[in-house]
Amino acid sequence: MADKTLVIIFGPPAVGKMTVGAKLSKLTGLKLFHNHMTIEPLLELFEFGSPPFSRLLREFRRRIFEEVANDQGPGLVFTYVWALDEPEDRDHLTRLARPFDRMGARICYVELFAPAPVLVQRNRTPERLLAKPSKRDVQLSELRLLESLDAYRLNSGGDFPFEGEYLYIDNAGVSATDAAQEISAHFRLRSS
Repeated sequence: MADKTLVIIFGPPAVGKMTVGAKLSKLTGLKLFHNHMTIEPLLELFEFGSPPFSRLLREFRRRIFEEVANDQGPGLVFTYVWALDEPEDRDHLTRLARPFDRMGARICYVELFAPAPVLVQRNRTPERLLAKPSKRDVQLSELRLLESLDAYRLNSGGDFPFEGEYLYIDNAGVSATDAAQEISAHFRLRSS
């Protein structure tokens, strides 16, 4: 099934991964699986980062990836805040992508970048707050966003650590629609 595609959109919190991913999904027919689709339900039961939260998050994502890789659809767009300096994040992505890799699917990486002031502004958008209840305490969410920028390497700075098809987009002044169109054109993804 070589025409199956996995697109991993990564970058810091509030860079626009979910919004760009939604536009890309509509443009290509790839299903969108943004990272908060598994985070938010688990936060209703467990503290973020607790052992049961982390175990279930990994397991739910793994199973979803397996099922999407094996179904008849064209593939998946997955969004992820990737701490590039944390080996466990790389290992997690490798494990998630494995079902696609085994079947010879295309795996495409899209890195989104925007400077901190843009991230802070986007952290407050109605679309983000609607889809991500855990971000509705905007002051706390902003604090965590800024702390994550200090604590982790969330953009590659041009030194992308994975082999594979890759695209970097500084989307500070780029609409989500334009970014999705750039992704689709760059990877020659078929329209739905």
